[in-house]
Amino acid sequence: MAQNKNLAAEIDLDAIPVKESNIWLIIIALMLAMLLAALDQTIVATALPTIAGDLGGLNHLSWVVTAYLLTATVSTPLWGKLGDMYGRKRFFQASIVIFLVGSAISGLSQNMVELIAFRALQGIGGGGLIVGAQSIIGDIVSPRERGRYQGMFGAVFGLASIAGPLLGGYFTDSLSWRWVFYINLPIGLIALAVIGSVLKLPRDSRVHKIDYLGTTLLGAGASILILVTTWGGTTYPWGSANIIGLSIVGAVLIAAFIMVDRSAAEPLLPPALFKNRVFSITSAVGFIVGFGMFGSIVYLPTFMQTVYGSSPTQSGLQLIPVMAGMVIVSVLVGQIISRTGRYKVFPVVGSFVMAIGMYLLSTMSPTTSFVVVAFYSLILGMGLGGVMQVLVIIAQNAVPYEMLGTATSSATFFRSIGGSFGVAIFGAIFNSRLAANLPKYLPSAALSHFSTTSIALSPSALDKLPKPIREGFVQAFSHSLETVFLIGVPIVLAAFVLTLFVKEIPLRKHTGSSNPVVD
Repeated sequence: MAQNKNLAAEIDLDAIPVKESNIWLIIIALMLAMLLAALDQTIVATALPTIAGDLGGLNHLSWVVTAYLLTATVSTPLWGKLGDMYGRKRFFQASIVIFLVGSAISGLSQNMVELIAFRALQGIGGGGLIVGAQSIIGDIVSPRERGRYQGMFGAVFGLASIAGPLLGGYFTDSLSWRWVFYINLPIGLIALAVIGSVLKLPRDSRVHKIDYLGTTLLGAGASILILVTTWGGTTYPWGSANIIGLSIVGAVLIAAFIMVDRSAAEPLLPPALFKNRVFSITSAVGFIVGFGMFGSIVYLPTFMQTVYGSSPTQSGLQLIPVMAGMVIVSVLVGQIISRTGRYKVFPVVGSFVMAIGMYLLSTMSPTTSFVVVAFYSLILGMGLGGVMQVLVIIAQNAVPYEMLGTATSSATFFRSIGGSFGVAIFGAIFNSRLAANLPKYLPSAALSHFSTTSIALSPSALDKLPKPIREGFVQAFSHSLETVFLIGVPIVLAAFVLTLFVKEIPLRKHTGSSNPVVD
């Protein structure tokens, strides 16, 4: 009984006609949807070799991952805007259906081209799942009470990062790689049933004008820039005509989008949104955090495999300290925000702790014990937990309710774009340093037997090398990675400086919805 009273105090029941007894059902359904979207960013990784063996097309294998991430990222602004315009429930349901259809036909794929296309469709739904879940929380729970739920969502992301590769490996070994996709169906259907039966949200019956031109320009521009970061330094050299040409085209399309949205009747990303200082700063912080986080964490498993000789599954498990730090702090921060209503201190402290974690990781060497690396990783994760989900709460609280979905999708969009740039730029730095360091630790005769790229990405090949050559490569690898983490320190400190300028607006104790028409 006491719990029901507490829940009633958390929800603006006058604005949102949701029965208090259904709140936790809705929260669980939203978390399931978030889990699906987060899992599918990582669950495929361990199944890729088997998929390549069954379907062929080894040279296109990376696109199984890239296609999903690309469409999930570029679709987020549109999902957010459509939810603001017409009501979030119907579009959240649509995103679940699209995701499940994409999952089912991905599992039925007979060749690599089909799988890539179906993964792209799945990614479109995945983008809607992430934005819809975080936005719907804003519909049913006030900003003051939202922290505890956003903390749970942060925990879901952290757990999915660990569980994804492990589940992918289990299904591939015990059943079939196709179950990597089929497992989504029962989970998604449960979420769809709960959302359809118990969630009641406002729906706007007015006629709106969708910004088709702006959507096309932003989607095309962002896609091209993501492709630049994906292909640069791997498929094509950074200085090649292909990469330079794509970069120019992407920049022109983004510039055209900005011009078009200035005069659009209902712009995809309203210019007025970026005149909001709090929103602009949190978007920049999100971009930088994504840049630093994805650009550096991606190298931790590679360090484990190359230096410690861990298997891919073991290196995934060795990321648990990062995720544990993120999950624990994210949940605790959410609880504290809900109790106190104060939030500014968390991204300030969190970004600074992230920088400390980056610096500590830059000190790793082949002689550093795993216990020490785990401690450094835990600190980095704790910093992430203080920043990631809090930025979403700050952005949602700083904008009018009518822009809730747009603000939420923008926070996700900028973080994802930052991550894409971070992986590319840190990758270029790492490859450059590795090429420079190898001659310092290996004789010239040994250098001619392998390329830095193939060895860096295939740690198992090191076992076939003579011990002196392997030890020399590990030294060169470790010193190169040191530079990557060290460069990440001032980048994350830039986010720390920006958080100091975030104005702490009192968290609203109501959702702000007007409930024009009820589903």
